[in-house]
Amino acid sequence: MTDFEALKKAVMSGKRNDVAAIVQAAIDAKENIGDILDKGMIPAMREIGDRFSKNEVYVPELLIAARAMQAGLALIEPLLAATGRKSMGKIAIGTVKGDLHDIGKNLVAIMLKGAGYDVIDLGVNCDVEKYKGALEQGAQILACSALLTTTMPYMKEIVNAFKGKAKIIIGGAPVTQAYADEIGADGYSDDANGAVKLVDSILKKSA
Repeated sequence: MTDFEALKKAVMSGKRNDVAAIVQAAIDAKENIGDILDKGMIPAMREIGDRFSKNEVYVPELLIAARAMQAGLALIEPLLAATGRKSMGKIAIGTVKGDLHDIGKNLVAIMLKGAGYDVIDLGVNCDVEKYKGALEQGAQILACSALLTTTMPYMKEIVNAFKGKAKIIIGGAPVTQAYADEIGADGYSDDANGAVKLVDSILKKSA
């Protein structure tokens, strides 16, 4: 039987080989795949996200934890569909048109996956058409990232194109709550853990 506390500690300390070994052993033993996520990996990522928000850990620690979790997810994801597990929601995330920065976007995507969401990663330089494709795949929230002040205005184009069809949230170094309010976005977060909590709150309200 999986030691979920050991799995949680392995994720939080970034020991990806240990995570992969624990998860593979659970799969081999035909344990409940959902439990591996719900009792081990998701609590680990939520806890490290909370510590990050409190400045108890920093981006490097968050990244290595996220990579460790990804090692476990890579083993689990092919099996999840067969379990009929219901996703917590589907989120599309991308860096907007004209911007090629992706570290922050990637971190948010991994944190959302770690929190139990289906994530459509659109990559960088994302135009309205890319987001439209994600909407057609069932995305409930469109997340837009920008690191340049020159690309921020494209977020307004995304809002204008999809307002009323999906919730739109924004983030990135130059982005602020005031800017989110100005363009009519449905939410803003200044870090990856905040983005997870924002998605939690939006989808709970719309449930």
